Amino acid sequence: MTLPLQTERLRETLMAQPLPNEMILKWASERPNEVYLRQIINRQFVDYTFAEVADKALRLVSALRDMGIQPGDKVALMSKNCAEWFITDLALMLGSYISVPVFPTAGADTVEHCVTHSESKILIVGKLDDAKAVNAVVEKYPDLPTISFAYPGTPTCTHEFNTVIAKSLPSEERPKHAQDALMSIVYTSGTSGLPKGAMLTYGSFSWSAQRIVDHIGMRDGERLFSYLPLAHITERVYIFGASILAGMQVAFPESLDTFIDDVKMHRPTLFISVPRLWTLFQQRILDKLPQAKLNILLKIPFISGVIKRKLADGLGLDQARMLGCGSAPVSPALLRWYENIGLNITEAWGMTESFAYSTINHPFRSDKIGTVGNAGPGVEIKISNGDEILVRGMGIFSGYYKNEKATQESFDEDGWLYTGDKGFLDEDGYLTIQGRLKDTFKTAKGKFVSPVPIEKRLFELCNIETMCVIGSGMPAPILLAIPHEFPNFDPKRYEHKIERTIETINKELESHAKIKGVLMVKEPWTIENGILTPTLKIKRHILENKYQGLGDDWPKDTLIQWEK
Repeated sequence: MTLPLQTERLRETLMAQPLPNEMILKWASERPNEVYLRQIINRQFVDYTFAEVADKALRLVSALRDMGIQPGDKVALMSKNCAEWFITDLALMLGSYISVPVFPTAGADTVEHCVTHSESKILIVGKLDDAKAVNAVVEKYPDLPTISFAYPGTPTCTHEFNTVIAKSLPSEERPKHAQDALMSIVYTSGTSGLPKGAMLTYGSFSWSAQRIVDHIGMRDGERLFSYLPLAHITERVYIFGASILAGMQVAFPESLDTFIDDVKMHRPTLFISVPRLWTLFQQRILDKLPQAKLNILLKIPFISGVIKRKLADGLGLDQARMLGCGSAPVSPALLRWYENIGLNITEAWGMTESFAYSTINHPFRSDKIGTVGNAGPGVEIKISNGDEILVRGMGIFSGYYKNEKATQESFDEDGWLYTGDKGFLDEDGYLTIQGRLKDTFKTAKGKFVSPVPIEKRLFELCNIETMCVIGSGMPAPILLAIPHEFPNFDPKRYEHKIERTIETINKELESHAKIKGVLMVKEPWTIENGILTPTLKIKRHILENKYQGLGDDWPKDTLIQWEK
């Protein structure tokens, strides 16, 4: 699909953009003995130099050729982040294959859909917390070749990664990919149904990653930490893409249980997380140092600096010069809390279809907390008459695999991408997102309600870790909440706090948007029970369906109920 924006000047910009497969060979030649990847195993770093990464990637190309996998074939990759993920991704580029990353937490239906819909010829499996889903797919498709990384709990496959690499000689092929050649099919997280396969080209991927490197000013000696799923576009562009284009070191955690200690081992200079994890880090701090005591200590000039350094050190972020947040809506109150302890978090916004690079609050501006920043260099943003955010630039996907109808519906006649997000720009061009257009619901009164601003305000007032406002077809909106389990948790005291919060926010809302009741949900929302996407976004439509009749039966004069 050729977009009107792609003028001759912009095409020249793309043509001059080096690609990841070219850069790994460049670094292997110019900086062969420098450590590129650091994998923590048994509490020790296992290091891979640029030369070793290139050698293993080229050997994997030969191994795949020997298995009959041909250039242009799709190769599915399902694993938690690890050094072998980077090596494999580079190998697929060096071998002219099309990568199909699959979320390591995906259920069997999603894994099967990604593998079969993409027509992948082989499945490469790595670190997994639970192998049930992939085992079910492998059992259903016994003729599908598989390769396993050498980690505990990895399913038994027809081939083993280290073995096939040891038996193979480095490939001598050096492909030259066209800028518009298909590099990868990345399946969206599927908040409203089966994920669609976004087609990503080499040129747009490299353009986006290079813009991030240039805009943030990444330099020699930077240390990145890779733990957000590499199947998600943010990690793939900001960490994998930026690291290989700029030649920056990357470390990978050993496990979720050792995560903070792993961060401390590496002391990253750039660190990206998602709202839910930033919230968990906050709770970890407050469980040890209650807010009231923290407030007092931060008011004492000398002590304040010591406390801030200790908190950063406790998270392993004392050497981080830039912190990031994206992937889902985040409360401004949470960002202000971190700013108060000396950690400025830069919020960014993008989507799979825009390579996660659209807006970013960089250089960090405190007065712009609550926005997701302004358009990154080379990106255009505008708001439609219906308040939808539109994006245009060189870092735009080329369409959905096997879905021309959805592809055509994604763009207007001038090449603007419909994002599906609602928002507005301030006088400085900084973007505020008001939620997904499809999340806006109509109550039984026939009035529309946008839940995301309400949820952000609720978090600001009472810091509920996980919540969702529903109300489609209901008499009035209902808040679903999962309370944080504080030490010595007192339900009655918690209820009183929620009652005060709802009273405050209802005074701020129009009559049709006022919250009628709060249901304290018993079971946590997880990826496994289908309520969270692999990127920890809430599938609002699932909750709407599950609690469809809740508002009709809500007891009169009762604000809070506890799910039985």
